Amino acid sequence: MSLKQKITDDMKAAMRAGDTLQRDTIRLLQAAIKQKEIDERLELDDTAIIAVIEKMLKQRRDSIQQYEAAQRHDLAAAEKQEMDILSVYMPKGLSDEEIDTLVIKAISAANAKGMQDMGKVMAILKPDIAGRADMGKVSAIVKSKIAG
Repeated sequence: MSLKQKITDDMKAAMRAGDTLQRDTIRLLQAAIKQKEIDERLELDDTAIIAVIEKMLKQRRDSIQQYEAAQRHDLAAAEKQEMDILSVYMPKGLSDEEIDTLVIKAISAANAKGMQDMGKVMAILKPDIAGRADMGKVSAIVKSKIAG
């Protein structure tokens, strides 16, 4: 079953169950997917849908930081609930050891000698890691391994 079909099925289940939070969150996700499809004039595959979900999760993380800084814990809690719902559609995350292994392989595949090769390494890593690890964290690991 495609990810898009699973999202649609979950939307129907949420509507039947009367779960308004899940229904509304999935509607936001479906709208974001539809918008991306219209903008790019193509049907999104699972990888592209994961990228949309990743972007939505990042937006929520940023919002949570802002709300907590403003002492609005009620709004932060709502964002966390939406993150929990969206996270269900993400692939299983990678462990730190798995990330290290992939980074080392990518550095050797790119024949990276210094910081100027960082883009090459990240380009090799992105397809394997997208949606499974925080790219900011991966970038920091790559920098430390290339520089060190």
